[in-house]
Amino acid sequence: MGIVLRSMKRLNGQVSDIVIDEGKIAAIVPPGTGEGEVVAEGGYISSGWIDMHVHAFPTFKPYGDAIDEIGVKQGVTTIVDAGSCGADRIGELREAGSRSVTRLLAFLNVSRIGLSRIDELSRPEWIDGAAVREAARAYPDFIVGLKARISRSVVKELGIEPLRLARRFSAATGLPLMVHIGSGPPAIGDVMALLARGDIVTHYLNGKANNLFDAQGRPLPALTDAVARGVHLDVGHGSASFSFRVAEQARAAGLAPHTISTDIYERNRLEGPVFSLADVMSKFLDLGYGLREIVDAVTVNAAAWLGRPELAELGVGGNANLTVFEVKQGGKTLTDSEGETRTANAYIQAKGAVIHGSYFAC
Repeated sequence: MGIVLRSMKRLNGQVSDIVIDEGKIAAIVPPGTGEGEVVAEGGYISSGWIDMHVHAFPTFKPYGDAIDEIGVKQGVTTIVDAGSCGADRIGELREAGSRSVTRLLAFLNVSRIGLSRIDELSRPEWIDGAAVREAARAYPDFIVGLKARISRSVVKELGIEPLRLARRFSAATGLPLMVHIGSGPPAIGDVMALLARGDIVTHYLNGKANNLFDAQGRPLPALTDAVARGVHLDVGHGSASFSFRVAEQARAAGLAPHTISTDIYERNRLEGPVFSLADVMSKFLDLGYGLREIVDAVTVNAAAWLGRPELAELGVGGNANLTVFEVKQGGKTLTDSEGETRTANAYIQAKGAVIHGSYFAC
């Protein structure tokens, strides 16, 4: 006898019981007819949420967190660490993931020291191509790409050179890049020019002076050209990288995020402005995006980029990798990274997640 998620509403409007047995979706049946232990009732159901940009290596305080605290406890079944570790410690991160309920994948920092320092790309000896290639060979099922944080405080006097090196490492390993953008120099146009099809630009909605929109709120040619050649837009909210104003400019220009992610770690989870993936998704609901579009950004789109479409399945016989959530009515205060607050009349709240055949309430 398995477990039952009772009277779940799918995004197509159909309400069903979801029966789970031995880690698989055993049946999708009319509401009230599923047999087994009822572990949750009511609300929406989707395939398991994927957060494409987190920091899950708690050793690197304050820019880290416990894997399950930002995973299943928030209704997120898969998290992707965005470059907390370079080659020196990526094995430790993988080992931590093997002990957690939440599925963990990772971008490898192109600096071998990772976020043990926040100027990790400021010295050439830390940007070690041989170490990158060795780590990529050692952990092919864990490392999904390479991460380069290209902003002034990280690269310092090296400027754009770390990104040029990261581009070479990408070619050598076959791994795409996730590139953090922030304060310049380097100039944002120089950064975007080095991104190729399948790469990710994260923090694309930041409100800093070096951002991707001009003074009139129009997207820079560097942004539209990058999207045209297949560069993927990721939110990466974080403590300093999401602006309601810029997000409205992007929406007006038709530049919706491909993936919605948090850039979450302990401090911005506990103190804000991030708090959770559901809270970040709620900001896009308040901006006028549709619920299906938002959920696709943390399921279908993320799974497709990862090359793991099975993570977005919700059908009989598929793995039970699921998120249960509600869309609640009532005022909720949402704050961006610039300190601007808005009161949302509707917001998304995670109720629980199913992974490895078990239900975990949020």
